[in-house]
Amino acid sequence: MEIDRAVGESSDRRLQTKYRNAVYVIQRAFALYEFEQVAFSFNGGKDSTVLLHLLRAGYYLHKGKSECFQGNLSDSMLNCPIRTIYFESPSAFPEINSFTYETATVYNLQLETIRLDFKSGLEALLREKPTKAIFLGTRIGDPNAVGQEQFSPSSIGWPPFMRVNPILDWSYRDVWAFILTCKVKYCSLYDQGYTSIGSIYDTVPNALLSIVDSSSTTEIFKPAYMLSDGRSERAGRMKKLPLKCDTACLNNGVTNVSQSGSFIASIIVVGDEILFGTAEDKLSAVLCKKLNAIGWQVTRMTVVQNDIDCVAAQVEQQKSTNYMVFLLGGLGPMHSDVSLAGVAKAFGVRLAPDEEFEEYLRLLIGKHCTGDRNEMALLPEGITELMQHSKLPVPLIKCQNVIILAATNVSELETQWDCLLETPSHPLMRLPPFMSKHLGTMLSDVETAQTISKLCLEFPDIYIGCQRKSRVGPLVITFVGKDETRIELAAEKLSNSFPAGAFSSGDCG
Repeated sequence: MEIDRAVGESSDRRLQTKYRNAVYVIQRAFALYEFEQVAFSFNGGKDSTVLLHLLRAGYYLHKGKSECFQGNLSDSMLNCPIRTIYFESPSAFPEINSFTYETATVYNLQLETIRLDFKSGLEALLREKPTKAIFLGTRIGDPNAVGQEQFSPSSIGWPPFMRVNPILDWSYRDVWAFILTCKVKYCSLYDQGYTSIGSIYDTVPNALLSIVDSSSTTEIFKPAYMLSDGRSERAGRMKKLPLKCDTACLNNGVTNVSQSGSFIASIIVVGDEILFGTAEDKLSAVLCKKLNAIGWQVTRMTVVQNDIDCVAAQVEQQKSTNYMVFLLGGLGPMHSDVSLAGVAKAFGVRLAPDEEFEEYLRLLIGKHCTGDRNEMALLPEGITELMQHSKLPVPLIKCQNVIILAATNVSELETQWDCLLETPSHPLMRLPPFMSKHLGTMLSDVETAQTISKLCLEFPDIYIGCQRKSRVGPLVITFVGKDETRIELAAEKLSNSFPAGAFSSGDCG
């Protein structure tokens, strides 16, 4: 068969894997349900066009090959005469209608046109003909894909049937790679700059494909397969999620400024090994110092286990009370790497393939990338911004006011931090840095406690902390603030409250 042959002869290993997986789902459906009890929902768009030809290939591999050796392979087998549903809308593009009917004729589809809304149309269809499963061209980035798997029962309140989603994990790039590799015909609107087609009232050509031509009075667009960033697929829809958040999104509706005039941040560390005591968290301490150096105050550091719900709960709580949240750990291909899934759940969005990020991973992983679905390339949809830097093998990930750092050691963290500050769109406003001064004494806690408490009331803008490395060692009093003069004054008052020589001084800075 020409589809199976075209993909098999392609050098695109990723496409071959996506194709094999999709055809396997189709073959499973044909094995589970009688052919007369399955249907195909076709809408003339690029995704359902891909699914049509995958169904032809799956039908051929399921039934045709076994009969080919007996000389019984017919044209109908190659065409897959599956019952096909088309929900025709008065607001559909004429090009979509004409392409749909032409395609049905060419491939001998048993087309049933329904002129009702999707739910009412399905109810009428299932009353008339028993239908146990319907093939859908749903992809994970689609608005209605929330919670779906390759085999998903219909939602509560809908007619009962099995939704079969063979291309659920396909990206925009995968769809066009298949269409161009197999040289199948598609709707002409895609050659006019349309990348996602809805109704005539909410769909326009994608502005990212616009061609500037001073000699022409009409706007010209490149074809849809020229769109380099699949995340912008729905940019031609009037009702679309913003790709980047604005200042209001970052603030989350709260005033995230401390009394010291600093922006406040929190740090979430994901790692069972830290909670089990088998590893030590060194990164959050370094990150605190980095933030203090640019005048930011860290209000909380939290270590959570490698669990999606635990990560989501912390992110959801802290993103609304801090100007910025930094997340460390839990990134990678392991079963325990759940940070991105936790962030997505906290923001109420799904994880969707990000083609740009996947390209970076492909270059990094190289020959170890088998072409299978790369879980590391699934990012929170609609809220993710990739912060690129020439010194980083992959961009930093920012989801509204959550920045995910992939550092595994202090050296990597320092590099990522420097790159973050050098990124033009970085959200970290530089403020006067925090400075500190340390005094050491062999006086007891009881002797110094009352005096230090009074200083805290007198200098509310100065943080005064006390720490002992051991009960028999010196007591270290730390003064932290942004006004060096005030820090020196507070330290001097403490020293003058006790006999000379009771305190040894450290540097301020």
